Amino acid sequence: MGMFAPLCLSWLERYPLTSQLIEENKIPEFDNLYIDFNGIIHNCSHPNDEDAHFRLSEEQIFTSIFAYVDHLFGKIKPKKLFFMAVDGVAPRAKMNQQRSRRFRTAKEAKEVREKAERKGEELPTEKAFDSNCITPGTPFMARLSQQLQYFVNKKITEDANWRDVTVVLSGHEVPGEGEHKIMEYIRLSRAQPDYDPNVRHCLYGLDADLIMLGLLSHDPHFCLLREEVKFGPSKGKGNKSSSCDDFYRQLGIY
Repeated sequence: MGMFAPLCLSWLERYPLTSQLIEENKIPEFDNLYIDFNGIIHNCSHPNDEDAHFRLSEEQIFTSIFAYVDHLFGKIKPKKLFFMAVDGVAPRAKMNQQRSRRFRTAKEAKEVREKAERKGEELPTEKAFDSNCITPGTPFMARLSQQLQYFVNKKITEDANWRDVTVVLSGHEVPGEGEHKIMEYIRLSRAQPDYDPNVRHCLYGLDADLIMLGLLSHDPHFCLLREEVKFGPSKGKGNKSSSCDDFYRQLGIY
C-alpha cells in the first residue's frame, strides 16, 4: 500500500476540514489510543541524519522514546485501551523493498561521513547510530523490547491513569507491520458480540497508509494523530523537524 501514500495525502488536501491542528483545550475524548511505534523509534534515535557529528547513546535513545510515549498518552488520555505495536517480520512481498531501503540508508550514511572527512572535520570517536538495526530480531530491538516492558510495568505501578486502562504491547517478535497489527486488533474487536460501535479510536503514526486503513475501518469515530511538520531555516537543504506540541487530527468525525 506504500505506493498509494502520496495519492492519499494529495487526495486529503481536497478536504481541508478533515485535517485540523488540535488545541490543548479542544482535544476530544478517546476510548482507545493506538501507536504505530516504529515512527517514534526512528525519530528518537536518528533525528538528523545529515549531521555527521550527531551522536546519541542507547540510554538516551530509550529515555527519549519512553518520554515521547508518555507525552502522547498524557495528550490523548485514553479511557479504555492503550495499544502499542512495533513492526515485526514483514510479509515476504515487502522484504525486497525493505532490503533496498536499508542498502540506500547505509550508502547515504557513508556519503555523509566521507563528505565531512573531505572537509577536514574531526568526527566523534563514538560510532554513529545505524538505523538498520531497527529491524525485527536484532539485539537492539531485543534490548528495546525488554526496556519497553519494564517501562510499561513501571507506569502501571506508579501512574493511576495507566492503571485504569488496558495496556497492550505487540513487540517485534510478533509478525506483521505495526499498523496492520493494530487494524487486525480492531477487526477482531468488531467481530465480538459485545462490541460497542461508538468506541472512539485515535491512531498515532506517520505513515500515509494509515489514512486508507482508517477509512477502511468503517468506524464512525476514528481519528488519526500526527505531528505538524515544520520547516526551519535550513528548509532549502531538505531538513525538517517535528514539534511534539503541535499535532494534526485527521479523518475525525464527531
